[in-house]
Amino acid sequence: MENTAVIPMQYAFDTFYFLVCGALVMWMAAGFAMLEAGLVRSKNTTEILTKNIALYAVACVMYMVVGYHIMYSSPEGGILPSLGFLIGDENTADAVLGGGDDAPYYSSRSDFFFQVVFVATAMSIVSGAVAERMKLWAFLAFAVVMTGFIYPIQGFWKWGSGFLNAQGFLDFAGSGVVHMAGASAALAGVLLLGARKGKYGANGQVNAIPGANLPMATLGTFILWMGWFGFNGGSQLKMSDIDNANAVANIFVNTNMAAAGGLIAALAIARIMFGKADLTMALNGALAGLVAITAEPLTPTALQATLIGGVGGVLVVFSILGMDKLKIDDPVGAISVHGVVGIWGLLAVVLTNGDATLGAQLLGIGVIFAWVFGASLVTWFIIKLIIGLRISEEEEYEGADLAECGMEAYPEFTRK
Repeated sequence: MENTAVIPMQYAFDTFYFLVCGALVMWMAAGFAMLEAGLVRSKNTTEILTKNIALYAVACVMYMVVGYHIMYSSPEGGILPSLGFLIGDENTADAVLGGGDDAPYYSSRSDFFFQVVFVATAMSIVSGAVAERMKLWAFLAFAVVMTGFIYPIQGFWKWGSGFLNAQGFLDFAGSGVVHMAGASAALAGVLLLGARKGKYGANGQVNAIPGANLPMATLGTFILWMGWFGFNGGSQLKMSDIDNANAVANIFVNTNMAAAGGLIAALAIARIMFGKADLTMALNGALAGLVAITAEPLTPTALQATLIGGVGGVLVVFSILGMDKLKIDDPVGAISVHGVVGIWGLLAVVLTNGDATLGAQLLGIGVIFAWVFGASLVTWFIIKLIIGLRISEEEEYEGADLAECGMEAYPEFTRK
């Protein structure tokens, strides 16, 4: 029997660890903001920053009001979650001390905090893909539906003990539940929105539209890389015993190595294909490595994690080029990084985790994509009918900063 004097210390330590990891994931919101602000043109900087900080607030409110209950309040599993509101009561001391093996080992509020920052991460993926031509309020209207309903329902299917979990689908920290889901929602929006003016010419010509601030984009990538330690490490949920402490350390190492492998692979492939080192491909390569390892950061060796990330780095280069051939305009490469490589990460689980099956992983990929893409397409279409999705051609030429926010990010450079 466990020493009751030790339980409060373990409970406090695991709660503290969970909260710190949640704070690291919250800081990823800053990473997305800096990455996206660096990869758009200067005339769209204020608007993309507004989207990023506003979507975080919307995600927090919607997940508190309804999303968390949808995702975690149906222990019987199945397909249909229960509809309810708010986040429930905190654990009592009696429940912690007297619950035996079923006793909670961290605060329920810490669980909500950790989960809500994941929701915001999924929504942040969307903002980069639709950058430079979407109306601010259309985007925020979609954020309400995505964070309150679309994301929590598919999250329930895996992490809330729903039918995907029962079928053996494995997704440790969210290559599918978070990253592929965000990319699926983004793809639906991009298809209805269309490409930026001037991006694609006649005869399949693709015109590069460089970002305004690559130092900022690089800073954003470093912030995301750091925040990912909380993303994957916190998903172990516990650290107060030897086995879990070792597991968390292994997750940190594998997360780091996958990012390194992805960056090196993308940089090398870009050098071979373009004859030059491409910083934007390198940045996306690091992120691709991180997405790839997120589905299973515990079971690989450090070398295997590096190789899994490396494959992600190669895939993302070819995917970004392929998206342009299909005239799917994604200014930051979010659909490729989080969607295409998210699928690879889910498939890679079978390489190192003996409990994984290819059939279950394919089922999870198909179900999450079909639900999120389909529900998002309907939501985007309704928003398009009501208020429209796209700013006018003149507003796009002048920049979304003035059209949507009435202020510029760099006025001293644009005003004489």
